[in-house]
Order: sequence, then structure tokens, then C-alpha cells
Amino acid sequence: MTLKAVLFDFNGVIINDESIHEKIIDRLMLDENLQLKRGEFREVCLGRSDRTCITELLKRRGRYLTETYLDRLLLRKAQAYQETINSLEKLPIYSDVAEFIDKIRVSGLKMAVVSAAMRSDIELVLDRSGLAANFELIVAGDDLMASKPAPDGYLLAVELLNQKYPGFNLQAIECLALEDTFAGIEAAKKAGIQVAGVTHTYPFHMIQRQANWTVDYFADLELDRVAQLCSIAPTPPAA
Repeated sequence: MTLKAVLFDFNGVIINDESIHEKIIDRLMLDENLQLKRGEFREVCLGRSDRTCITELLKRRGRYLTETYLDRLLLRKAQAYQETINSLEKLPIYSDVAEFIDKIRVSGLKMAVVSAAMRSDIELVLDRSGLAANFELIVAGDDLMASKPAPDGYLLAVELLNQKYPGFNLQAIECLALEDTFAGIEAAKKAGIQVAGVTHTYPFHMIQRQANWTVDYFADLELDRVAQLCSIAPTPPAA
């Protein structure tokens, strides 16, 4: 087998925006005359789609939403996120992401984003940060019915990469996922993908229990060594 693709989660891997999402969700809850409990956002929402997050938070409070009303809340959430991002002079992109992406590109590996975040969130941040051109495709939360920890997003990414590159014959085992949450790590593993966990959200010892590799910084993740330990080797750059 050959390492062919690196699949990035978005929130907590590319951008440090947990506090932004929590504030927006807290505001949405207050608008519904409800209130988040301490630690509840992390428990319910981290690594999961906005649809899953909002549905579960309201369900816990005896509120069952129609699809129409839920779509309205999701639209408000997306608009609030975009307004917040557009108001920032500098985006909270993790400082070593761009350099790590350059290293992957030089290795000749394909890159994609596989996230529970809304496509509009991902595209806005990638465009503004100048990172968009590095990714072959995006699988977003609104592309799927099932959120992480279901493997659907990762399986779809493999399928779409094969559709985009006929003859690529990508298999899940030939991918490496980058994740920061337990839900994301579980999703990748269920899809048959090995995972490098980054300690952006949880401490090293907690991520280490779940991921195949664990690093504090992207600079610590040596792709050649990962490939060797997988008994695979990176694909050389195209001539």
C-alpha cells in the first residue's frame, strides 16, 4: 500500500474557533429562552455537525424541532459565524498549518477536508486564509445525513477522490486523517483510516488513547515515519 492522501478535519485542526462556535450556540439557545450548561457545548457539539449539536441540545430540553425550524436555526448559525469571521482582522488559523500543508504538497499527496462543519464556514475560512487551492475537495457536514462519529464523511471523501482522479484507486488504508476530537477519531477509524491526533482540543494523554499517532504540533508529525510505520511509502511528486 502507498500513502496517497491526507484528510483534514476543520474546526480544531485548521482553525481555532471553538470559542466562536460556543458563543454563537449560546446566543441561539438564549434566543430560544434556553441556556447552555457548563461544559455542555464540548460534550454535545465538538466534532459533530451543527445539525446534530442543535438537535441534541434542544432535545435534552424537551424541544423537538420540525425540519423547517431546524433549517432556520442552522441558517442563523451560519450567518452569525460568517459575520464573526468577516469581522476579524486576523483569522485564528493554527500557526503551523500552512507550513505542514506545504510539506504534504511537496510529498505529492492529495489533500481534502472532511468536517462536520457547514460548507459555507469551511469555504469562507479557506478562501480568506489562502489555503483553499491546496485541497482537492471538501466533504462538509451539510453533505451528509450522519455526523461524526459515523464514518460517512471519510468514506465519501475516498469515493469522491476516486471519481475526480480515475485510476487513482484510493483505498481507506492509504489515507491519513488529522483529527482533534474523539468523535472525529472514531469516524476515521470506522472508515478504516489511520489517525494522527493533534492536541489542539484535548490533552496528549487523552488523544493518545484513541489515535494511532499523537502530536502537539504539526511539525512533530513526520510523514515519512508515519508511512514507514504503516509499512507504506509516500507517493513521489509528479514530474
